[in-house]
Amino acid sequence: MISGRTTLIAHLGYPTETFKAPMIYNPWFESRGIDAVVVPMGVMTEDYATFLGALFRLSNIHGALVTMPHKVTTVGMLSTASVAVQVAGSCNAILRRPDGTLHGDMFDGEGFTRGAKRKGFDFAGADCLVVGAGGVGSAIAASIAAEGPRLLALYDTRADAVKGLAERLGRHYSGLKVELRDNDPAGYHLVVNATPLGMQAADPLPFDPSRLAPETFVGEVVLKTEMTPLLEAAAARGCRYLVGTDMLFEQIPAYLEFFGYGTTTPEELREVAKISY
Repeated sequence: MISGRTTLIAHLGYPTETFKAPMIYNPWFESRGIDAVVVPMGVMTEDYATFLGALFRLSNIHGALVTMPHKVTTVGMLSTASVAVQVAGSCNAILRRPDGTLHGDMFDGEGFTRGAKRKGFDFAGADCLVVGAGGVGSAIAASIAAEGPRLLALYDTRADAVKGLAERLGRHYSGLKVELRDNDPAGYHLVVNATPLGMQAADPLPFDPSRLAPETFVGEVVLKTEMTPLLEAAAARGCRYLVGTDMLFEQIPAYLEFFGYGTTTPEELREVAKISY
């Protein structure tokens, strides 16, 4: 029951029809007796800067989840930002501190690394390849870098994007070996598809799965289909893998910790929200 004491967390983006966060967070809040609610708020690009400033003047606003198309724009509106935000160049969580300042973080990448670790992958000393240097690829690369791999190889068809990501990683992780390479997955402990390839049936594969060793862990960010053609091919080769929805549910505990609401597990979230995907 929403009351005058309820704390608000905005879910900012446009359009809102595909937002799933309220259906996951709000049942969990209710199950834990937490007087908070996630509210979808459709904000168009041209109104975002003005709206965000007004939003955080509300006395009962605690923070915000940020989705497309506002993740990049948000960075310039923060008082402080995490290393993940600075490397990724985008932000998907805002916390209003008691003094009114806004702190931003990015959990797309942490959702991936948490999920991989829960499935037994050890990043320490590993050789990793991230294919795709867009928003989600940059966030995943930032989170992998924080886990202490031996090598972080990057590939993207857009030379400027991948070079910029490598430079940002170098500034924040000076001891990490970062290299620009091709998309051949052979020889890595971890390979991540951080491109949209796989959303459509006719999409080409982001890399050649026949080059994967059975010991390679394969990550996928595509949410539309759980077992994408890439993951089906990886599974056929005996590879362990992480599906896109795993990454989604694994980042929610990180959000809850960020907002000061404790933590949970993906299993509990799925059970409480009655969501099977």
